[in-house]
Amino acid sequence: MKHFKRLLILIAIIAAVCVSCFSADTQKANNEIQLTDTTEQKLYYKEPQSVMINGRDYLMSSLPTGKFGGEFITSVIGEGPKTFNPWTSKDATSTEIGGLLYDGLLGTDVNTGEVIPNLAKSYEISADKKTYTIVLRKGLKWSDGKEITADDIVFTWNEIVKGGYGNTSLRDSVIIDGQFPLVEKTDKYTAKFTTIKPFAPFLRFLTEPIAPEHVFKHVLKKGKRYFDSYMDTTVNPKDMVTSGAFRLEEYVPAQRVVLKRYNDYYRINKDGQKLPYLDKYVLQIVGDLNNELLKFEAGELDIINVRGNDAARFKENESKGGYKMYNLGPNTGTMFLAFNMSKFKNEKGEYNVNPVKQKWFNDINFRTAVDYAVDKESEVANILNGVGEPLFTAEPLGSIFLNKKIAKGHKRNIRLAEEYLKKSGFYKDKNGKLYDKDGNFVEFDLYTNAGNTERESAGVMIKEDLSELGMKINFKPIEFNSLIGKLTGTLDWDTMIMGLTGSTLEPHGGKNVWNSNGPLHIFNQRTEENLGKNVLPFEEQIDEIFEKGAAELNFEKRKKYYDKYQQIIYDERPVVYLYSQLRLIAVRNRIGNVYPTVLGGAIHNIAEIYVK
Repeated sequence: MKHFKRLLILIAIIAAVCVSCFSADTQKANNEIQLTDTTEQKLYYKEPQSVMINGRDYLMSSLPTGKFGGEFITSVIGEGPKTFNPWTSKDATSTEIGGLLYDGLLGTDVNTGEVIPNLAKSYEISADKKTYTIVLRKGLKWSDGKEITADDIVFTWNEIVKGGYGNTSLRDSVIIDGQFPLVEKTDKYTAKFTTIKPFAPFLRFLTEPIAPEHVFKHVLKKGKRYFDSYMDTTVNPKDMVTSGAFRLEEYVPAQRVVLKRYNDYYRINKDGQKLPYLDKYVLQIVGDLNNELLKFEAGELDIINVRGNDAARFKENESKGGYKMYNLGPNTGTMFLAFNMSKFKNEKGEYNVNPVKQKWFNDINFRTAVDYAVDKESEVANILNGVGEPLFTAEPLGSIFLNKKIAKGHKRNIRLAEEYLKKSGFYKDKNGKLYDKDGNFVEFDLYTNAGNTERESAGVMIKEDLSELGMKINFKPIEFNSLIGKLTGTLDWDTMIMGLTGSTLEPHGGKNVWNSNGPLHIFNQRTEENLGKNVLPFEEQIDEIFEKGAAELNFEKRKKYYDKYQQIIYDERPVVYLYSQLRLIAVRNRIGNVYPTVLGGAIHNIAEIYVK
């Protein structure tokens, strides 16, 4: 374990020290933007320190004292949040907002990747690596003035998480050999978590938020369906009891989410004044990436993720545009084309996927042919303008668990793709149209979320790539919430371009995706009545790998397990990975205390950020 921590710290510190202001040579060679590091100043964020004042425990900022007031304006693509309940959240926007409304027991040091105290004042791991003792800060308050205690911890884990309320990803991720951790209250401010055996990822799961027992115990009595709708987008902000730096003030559908400052937060500045500095955190809901770009250029947004094809222009206009650009290294997420391999029927007795298409998507030769036909290098060149790399692995390129043997993947090869199709009896007619061995013309739908112009561009290119094989692809961008409805609800889709957030430090967070019964097991999703059914051999292998990998504490031994799961995904191709772009971010100069890091992003320290 010590070896793992030392290695993790070393790698993360190297990455963090390399974070600097982005600089690009605007001359283009081979349609790529050449990136260089010309910044003399290196930004290094200093984590807050624990202090006790008048019997209350605080986290004191180590950053320069800022100015109180003002608002920070950011944006999101699509329709906005689906819920304000972080325990039911399944989309990135809802999860992001939930993280501002509710805090977890622990957090992550954005320089080293180490787990650090948050609501907790301290934590301790027993000698046998099975018991985690959490001691809360004294004087913590819910937004309604009630004290935060160990009862809230025990309630959250034993009732909400273990009870399977809302999104069950956390529950599924911490079940070890079929057993949920034992969670007990030791005293008013202390709780203990005991796992059945050593479990390497467990500490990081304690970064998840905890809920106020005095509010949610009444909600649970009304059942899971009521819980799923509790604190949805129709909620009255005054009814919400939270613990984070901000509270919900207003939600205007398809327009904006406004969060306001929580006045009794446990973080303070050097002068002992309570943070956050900002009066408001505003999330504007924009229709698409182009609209977001226009809003930033008009000065209506304080931060934006810069697309590769905009990087040169952004850099050229940096000085006069009133913003600064930062390069945070490879994206921590993954972008991919998924096949719906489901053989299950819906409540009406109808197959989720047409049986003819089921045969295609469950054919390894078909999936391999698609992989070799997709031109990832062209996607990087044309969609990202060269600011990125082709992706072939289930782990992001910046992960310390990356399988480097397969990370470079393979070149596009149409002839090889055609050979794989022939192995399964596919053939072309005289017009170049592709048919399967039963005479069915190969035609299927490809979905992605409308408004995300990068994914829409990828869809157009994939449609063109596969047409060279004689396939007809019906590309259908749809509204994001409708897409999620198909993905996790009706399951009536053929193929889909999607992206998932990831971690550079802990692969086990992806168990909800890769476990055969996981709630985000996209390519072969199982409803409750189908759990454990029709599990494919390679799915069984991955299930076993994630169990063994989580139980192994030695980093090098753990990595061998996760190398193997990446190899299986690479060989079986239930999803075809597309590309990984660099995280380029522009932040307005009017915003102070901006200390971007590879692990934390640009506004990880939102409570310390201020308007100059």
